[in-house]
Amino acid sequence: MVKQASTLIILLSVLTGACLFLGVKFEYFIIFIAVWFTVCLCILIKPFANNGQLFRSVMYFLVVTTFLNQSAFSIHVGFFSLFLYRIVLIAASLVFIVHLISEKSLSHYWNQVQTKELLLFLLFWMLYGVISLLWAKSLLEGIKYLFLLGIGILFIFLASFAFTHVSRLLLFQKIWILMSGFLMLIGLVNHFGHIQLPTSTLYGGPSYKLLYPTAVFFNQNDFATFLSISIFFFIAAAKASQHVGSKTILILLAILSVYLIHLTESRASLLGVILGCLVYLFIHLKARAKKITVMVLSTLVFFSLFFMGGIFNKIQALFTAYHQYPMNQPLPSNVVRAHLLQNTFHYLIDSFGFGVGAGNIPVYLKERSIYDTDRVYEVHNWLAEIAGNFGIGILLGYVTMYIYLFVTLYKLYKRQTNRQYKALLETGMMGLIGFAVSSISPSSVSNLYFHWVFLAFTISTVSVFKRKNHLIHAGRSPRDKRLGKSPYITLKV
Repeated sequence: MVKQASTLIILLSVLTGACLFLGVKFEYFIIFIAVWFTVCLCILIKPFANNGQLFRSVMYFLVVTTFLNQSAFSIHVGFFSLFLYRIVLIAASLVFIVHLISEKSLSHYWNQVQTKELLLFLLFWMLYGVISLLWAKSLLEGIKYLFLLGIGILFIFLASFAFTHVSRLLLFQKIWILMSGFLMLIGLVNHFGHIQLPTSTLYGGPSYKLLYPTAVFFNQNDFATFLSISIFFFIAAAKASQHVGSKTILILLAILSVYLIHLTESRASLLGVILGCLVYLFIHLKARAKKITVMVLSTLVFFSLFFMGGIFNKIQALFTAYHQYPMNQPLPSNVVRAHLLQNTFHYLIDSFGFGVGAGNIPVYLKERSIYDTDRVYEVHNWLAEIAGNFGIGILLGYVTMYIYLFVTLYKLYKRQTNRQYKALLETGMMGLIGFAVSSISPSSVSNLYFHWVFLAFTISTVSVFKRKNHLIHAGRSPRDKRLGKSPYITLKV
């Protein structure tokens, strides 16, 4: 080990001297040092990576770094940015590869995964995106977009291989709760101290914009979307906790989340929280109460059909509202969003449902806009973003995956009696509902890392609990030894 370390240090010194002699730019030099450090680390830790514990430890740290976004450390080289999350992601990937080579255990990890179809769909999505570059108008924008998509999918794969037991999911849940509390504290500083981080688009802006909480995100809408997921981590954990202090803190954090969403003025995120809470209440109703609720809602929907004429007129007015505004005045945000959707739908039809190519919707909105978008070039709707870039097939695949996750989580939830297990399943279900609505708020979701982290958490949860059920049916004990004999674990924060 000492001999290896000495050799690596000598090589690093020689290469560093060569870089300085050749006058390599500082940014490239830092990237070189980071990559070299990661490679050296993997070589040195290889003897300790055999049991997979190191890989899981790096993955926990990776989850922590996702909440820091680009605020902790960031180097920009052209269109490429290197920051802590990406460095740790590279490290986690290399550690996992070293572990696989040492143990030759890829089949073992793959066999543990009970959501293979979802992972294969994500790979197909990535492959389709690469193929779509053949007809994309901007190859550079397509590569940049696929890079973001690839990072998200890579995290999902690593998480599926790392978080294979309930105890690991519980630690994942605790990390999300603790880091969410930290980001909310930054959001309060944003609002009351009128202080924005340099990573925010509001940094250096007028005083009235400095009031919006953004935490480590680019704008307040991204932060609000994050909170629309986090609130259900708080609610589910509070319901499951038997510790009065923890329960109180979690409830207060949930209330504070709603307050911060209110400060961001993100109506979509607030609506996502409301809808998620309603669904949360619905799944806790007795069977008879559920039937009555469904009957009442069905009746309301039936009678609302008599007023569909008025609803259609309002929708039509929204989509034709651009005729009512002078050309020299900015359009209202709702009209801009309607025009963005109209343009995206038009591009989708023109591409025969195949999409304009990965990452090329902003290019088309900028250069081939049919309806005025008031110089807004992001579609501001996640499902429309998927459809416009990748076509109807990928959109249907994503929606199918989303529905499958929710339905499977609900089926698994009905079979559980352990409150901690149910909390994990509730978090996944309600988070899916909250994000489905709030995802129309951010300009783009592809670069929101927490979306991929939450999706990884949900997919891993489904995989773990499906595996538990398979073991039960096979007559084997699925009990996680780390959980001990007690079926209840107090979640402390």
